[in-house]
Amino acid sequence: MNILTHTTRLGHTRRASFGSLFFCGLVAFFFLIPIARMFLLSVWSGGTLSLGEYGDLLASRSVRAGIVNTVSITMLSTIIAMFIGLLEAWLIAYTDLRGKFALEIFFMLPFMIPSYITSLAWSRMTGASGMLSEALGMAVPSARSYWGIVFVMAICHAPLGYLLCLGALRKIPRDLEWAARAAGCSRLGAFLHVTLPLVLPGFVGGSMIVVLAGLDNFGIPAFLGSDKGINVLSTLIYQEIAGFGPMAFSRASCLSAILSFLALFCCGAIWLLGRSGHVTESVAEDRLPRCFLGRARLPVEVSAWFFIIVTSLLPLGAMLCTSLLKAYGVKLAMGNVTLDNFAFLLRNRKALGALKNSFLLALSTGAASCVIGGAVAYGRVRVGGWRYRFMEAAFSLPYVLPGGVFALSMIISWIEPLPGWRPGIYGTVWLLGGAYVIRFTLLQFRAVTSAMMQVDQSVEEAASVCGARAPTRWARILAPLLASGIVSGFFMTTTHAFTELTVSSILGALGSETIGAVVLNFEQSGNVTVSCAFSSMVLAAMALFSLPNVALHLMGTKRRKL
Repeated sequence: MNILTHTTRLGHTRRASFGSLFFCGLVAFFFLIPIARMFLLSVWSGGTLSLGEYGDLLASRSVRAGIVNTVSITMLSTIIAMFIGLLEAWLIAYTDLRGKFALEIFFMLPFMIPSYITSLAWSRMTGASGMLSEALGMAVPSARSYWGIVFVMAICHAPLGYLLCLGALRKIPRDLEWAARAAGCSRLGAFLHVTLPLVLPGFVGGSMIVVLAGLDNFGIPAFLGSDKGINVLSTLIYQEIAGFGPMAFSRASCLSAILSFLALFCCGAIWLLGRSGHVTESVAEDRLPRCFLGRARLPVEVSAWFFIIVTSLLPLGAMLCTSLLKAYGVKLAMGNVTLDNFAFLLRNRKALGALKNSFLLALSTGAASCVIGGAVAYGRVRVGGWRYRFMEAAFSLPYVLPGGVFALSMIISWIEPLPGWRPGIYGTVWLLGGAYVIRFTLLQFRAVTSAMMQVDQSVEEAASVCGARAPTRWARILAPLLASGIVSGFFMTTTHAFTELTVSSILGALGSETIGAVVLNFEQSGNVTVSCAFSSMVLAAMALFSLPNVALHLMGTKRRKL
């Protein structure tokens, strides 16, 4: 009997090992090989390895200007974004401000709104014909400039720095700060010598994410800089692919390789600068205030809400007002207000088709990511081993790489995935859906992994002893316990897919447009009021998407209080 049991278990183990190896092969084919083929194309010329294309590109003044703009805009916006994010995190984590829940939501608002919509809103509010200039009776500098791109990018990415700094600040033991104060340090001295070194790992992590987001960002430079001749590498890649020249893919591959190198170099430099930080954290987050503002509390609260109104609410209000105008440039008055722009969109096949495509793509991406990301997350936590570490790395690469680089790799790979096989999915919604799943599965994987690590394995073992098989254990035990992580990952994935611009603008074609590409087309064709109206409709749809996430957050807050 023991021999039979051992043989059966050995057979199960071998089948599981074969299955995981087969799954590793599929992950490599879909997640890694397209990227490898793109980088190979950048150094392959005339049947031999060559770096000649790089030399030709670097000799171009426009490419050199694009590289300089990419680096300078990313670095400047990162510095501003991290300063704003650290200040916001300190106010929420350390002070006794009132209405922190509302402040946290509005601090995150620029991240929840797609950056191309934020760019559109700022362009409508600023400039000689903007709403702010009209209200103040004086010209306000336009966001359609180099410094406008830097500022808007910093506002959009500041929530990323805020999130990582907030967690780090809340986990700093307050005993260390009290000891520094007792030893004679002032409040500023304790912050500089104790708090700042301890928050440095979170600050460095946030800086890396903000740098990657800045290098990846296509919407802000495209909306605010293209008509002014201000290009970055992401917009140059888009222009090469859209041009469909004889060397378009080869040149775009070289630009993508340069952009990827810049991403690795910048992150490596930031990591070296942050190695002096100390990781000394308490076990649980400390949510009680540590700094009581006293009489300064009201002025600080007013300043915080003023910042939110100016940087988030006013631009969105200007965009909504523009969407209600009969024509762009006319004054906001009752005689010029109309709903014709919204009526036009409700009759426009292109706009309705984009909404339908984005909605279906978002749901299918979320569903597919739940299955793939959830399965690999379970294996990563419960089984472990090099196979699941490999799959985790494979999931990470498409998400970490800039969107333009990833989109180009999908084109190169799926025009002819295997020698002699042309599936004909280039320019269709099928390629776009596959690209979304490959790019955003990491979000679901991370969410389920985090939830899985909080579930004790003894729960599954007890169910197994009682005779419950794998489907029963998942349905009755794991699914309810992992529900918050699965749902959170699902809505993160669907929201990213619903509002994505970079990948869809490169991979999309006639009949497979998404909302981001349609907003960009309306804006570039001069239909400003229509693009604002369509963006307003997208924000309304996103608000509906966000309701389940807000409900989950409120439920989690109530549980913590109990």
